Amino acid sequence: MGKSTLLNAITNAESKVGNYDFTTLGVVPGMMEYKGVRIQILDLPGIIEGAAGGKGFGRKVLSVVRASNLVVLMTDYQRANWLSKVKKELEDAGMRLNKRPPKIHVHKMAKGAIQIIDPYFSLPAEQILEIVKEMGFDNVVVQFGEKINSVDELIDGLSKSRTYIPLVEVVTKMDTIKNYELRITNFKKDGIVGMAADKGIGIEEFKEAVWKGLGLVRVYLKRERVLEADRKEPLIMKKTDTLNQVLKRISSEMRDDVSRACIWGKNACFPGQEVSFKSLVFDEMEVWFGR
Repeated sequence: MGKSTLLNAITNAESKVGNYDFTTLGVVPGMMEYKGVRIQILDLPGIIEGAAGGKGFGRKVLSVVRASNLVVLMTDYQRANWLSKVKKELEDAGMRLNKRPPKIHVHKMAKGAIQIIDPYFSLPAEQILEIVKEMGFDNVVVQFGEKINSVDELIDGLSKSRTYIPLVEVVTKMDTIKNYELRITNFKKDGIVGMAADKGIGIEEFKEAVWKGLGLVRVYLKRERVLEADRKEPLIMKKTDTLNQVLKRISSEMRDDVSRACIWGKNACFPGQEVSFKSLVFDEMEVWFGR
């Protein structure tokens, strides 16, 4: 059983299930609820070799993948090597999986040709200059914010057509092999979720992998410092967000009189710690904004 079985198990969708490939012929949406948050899941047609070149409606499928916040790649245990093949298709289509953009900043100038600022001595200066020119840049300052280890990484950092997407890899039908518990443990070490959705094996692990991949956190607001936080309706934020961004999400009525923030939770040094508005949020943070 594959992705349609999983979608049916974790959402309210009804995706057609079959014992053959490419059961899904269109996009089937469903809604997964986890930790009080509703996450939309899309079941897409399978990606085949050559999809990046348009084979098998590849470009249409890849356009949906590119617009997603996270991609799940799934195959069964007997064809686990398919994962590397489909990852190559996504890479060829300009997607970078479980990576972040290289820290390369391009500043446009009115004139002055091309200047390269690379304090890390990443690549030969002549090679960098040649690549920058080949990519159509002129009158710019190219500044490296970290060491760039390869030409491909440099091109990614300069290109505007790259999409960076978190990835969750899943191997199904684990219950059909001997000692599958051990195999699941070994897959987990490689960041892969082992599953048998129709048997309920690995479902919670899958949900947690999606949650972590999306980088979501729940923030609970306290109306008064001495009162309990409202834990029924958390604000859903990204783990890269700060308290300044939380403040922008709440009503202007609350924002007007705010000059300080106090937090509670696992990352607070003590309950009610007063922190900077530049502090990063964390999961299940409780926060009070006041004067």
